[in-house]
Amino acid sequence: MSAPLLIATRESRLALWQAHHVQALLTQRFGAQVDLLGMTTRGDQILDRSLSKVGGKGLFVKELETALEEGRAHLAVHSLKDVPMTLPDGFVLAAVLEREDPRDAFVSNRYADLDALPQGARVGTSSLRRVAQLVAQRPDLVIEPLRGNLDTRLRKLDEGQFDAIVLAAAGLMRLDLESRIRTRFDTRRMIPCAGQGALGIEVREDATALRAQLQQLVHRPTWLAVQAERSVSRALGGSCSMPLAAYAQWADDGALQLDVALGHADDARQPLLRASVRATVADDAAAEALGSQAAAEVVRQAPAGYLPAGHGSGQGSGY
Repeated sequence: MSAPLLIATRESRLALWQAHHVQALLTQRFGAQVDLLGMTTRGDQILDRSLSKVGGKGLFVKELETALEEGRAHLAVHSLKDVPMTLPDGFVLAAVLEREDPRDAFVSNRYADLDALPQGARVGTSSLRRVAQLVAQRPDLVIEPLRGNLDTRLRKLDEGQFDAIVLAAAGLMRLDLESRIRTRFDTRRMIPCAGQGALGIEVREDATALRAQLQQLVHRPTWLAVQAERSVSRALGGSCSMPLAAYAQWADDGALQLDVALGHADDARQPLLRASVRATVADDAAAEALGSQAAAEVVRQAPAGYLPAGHGSGQGSGY
C-alpha cells in the first residue's frame, strides 16, 4: 500500500474526526500516505426538510461515491447508520471498525432524563425511529424536527429552542462532548438504529488489493452484529421513512441477541411492533438469517395497513 490514498469525507467536524481516525489507522498499520478529500453532500445542504422527504440518508454518501467512481478518492468513511442497506452496483463495504457506544443520549440543560421532563416539553430529533420510541414512552411530549450537524443541534438546544434533544452518544464521545450527556438510554428502552456507533469504509468493488488490506481492520464481532441489524431493514424493504430500530449484541453465552422495534410510518402514536431473537452466529449467512427471522416476526405481528404497501416482502433496497 505504497501509493498515496485519498479518503472522501464530509466536512462536518464529526465526519472529519472519523476520516482522521481511519487515516491514522492506515498510517499506523500499513505505513500508508493518506490524505483527505473534503466534500459537502446534499444531506448537508438540505436542512429545512426531513431526510425521509428528500431522499433519505443516502444523500450523505452519494457525492462521496461519485468521487470513488471517478477515481478522485480511493475510500470513503461513513457513520454506518448513514450507509444505505444496499449499496449501488460497483461499491462494497470493505470494513467495519469496532463499535463505539451504540446508545442514544439524552441531552438537556435543565432536566436529568426523559422521565424528568414536564408535560408538553419540547424534544428535538429528526429521526423517525426516535420519535416513535419517544412517543411510546411519553405521548405528552412535543417532538419537533432537529437537523444540522452536531454543533448546530447543540446550539439550538442552548438557545432555548428545545427542552431536550436526543443524539447518538458515539458522536458526542468522539468530539469530546461527553459532558453534554445527561443520561444514556438503555438499549431496551430506546433501541438504536442499524449500525449506530460503528464506522464503515466503502470502496469500489474492483479495488481488490485495497479491499484485501482493509479486511485487516474489520472488527469481526461488530461486523456480524451490524450485518444482522442491516438485514432486518433489507428484509422489510426499509427506508428512511420507516421508524425502524435494530440492535444486535453478544450475550454471555456467545449467542447474538437481536432486538427490533418498528413504528407506524405515518402515525407515531400507533403501538410499536417488537421482536427479539437470538442465535449462534459465526458467519455472514447466519447474521443475515437472524435479521430475516426478526423481520418476519415483525411482519407477523403487523395488523392490516400497518406496513406501507410493498414492505415486508424482503425485496426492499433503500435506507
